[in-house]
Amino acid sequence: MNDLFDMTKFSELLTEYTPKVIGAVLTLIIGFWIIGMIVSGVKKMMKKRDVDKTIQPFLASLISVGLKVMLLLSVAEMFGVETTSFVAIFGAMAFAIGMALQGSLGHFASGVLLLIFKPYKVGDLVKIGGGQTGTVMEVQVFNTVLATLDNKRIIVPNGVVTSNVITNISGQGEIGVELTFGIGYGDDIDQAREIILAVGKSCPHILDNPAQGVVVAELADSSVNLATRPFVKSENYWDAYFYMQEHVKKEFDKAGVGIPFPQMDVHMIPNKDN
Repeated sequence: MNDLFDMTKFSELLTEYTPKVIGAVLTLIIGFWIIGMIVSGVKKMMKKRDVDKTIQPFLASLISVGLKVMLLLSVAEMFGVETTSFVAIFGAMAFAIGMALQGSLGHFASGVLLLIFKPYKVGDLVKIGGGQTGTVMEVQVFNTVLATLDNKRIIVPNGVVTSNVITNISGQGEIGVELTFGIGYGDDIDQAREIILAVGKSCPHILDNPAQGVVVAELADSSVNLATRPFVKSENYWDAYFYMQEHVKKEFDKAGVGIPFPQMDVHMIPNKDN
């Protein structure tokens, strides 16, 4: 009799919950498919409307997570779970996790601030995080990803970024390339200035406006330092920098202008006893 009762109970449970389980599985499958379509559509819309590339992945992931949470709550409700209680439990768990991950939440808050105030965007050459220099590849929820000139991948926590000075090197569209060339005290300053200006004029990346100038920046211990700051498009910064360094040296060599290096004169005083 007990076996018959148990079988009957099992049959009733099976009859009651089988449609719900099938419905829940179908809801999850179809729901995830629809969410994928929605997120894909949002990404296409943001690209079409030329939304900032920095914000696109953040908004897409935020929409995806939000819709998935709503879907899971709906599936839970199909089994008779009180969603209000579930939300309360979830909130308590979130609070506990938040207390344990205060640092990560700080990075998340910093990431939101970076997306709101936009001190830099994807593609900018920046100096952030206490001295890390590179091109911004991605601004994630917790980190900013940089690519260095030698193609290293640097991941800087957003909290470190916002707590340090942010230097956006290329954010203005045009940038001055800071260069200093040392010549000997016996060399002609005007000749060296003409050489630097001529090399700048031959560089395909240097802009005509503002015009390049050369000034005496310092009378150093071993050299007279000439400074120049030609302006280029931000994306041509390193090309112009390396071009000037190489070709100024070559032209100095042709003209006989020396680039001094630190040296010391030692005077020997003969010993009178000998």
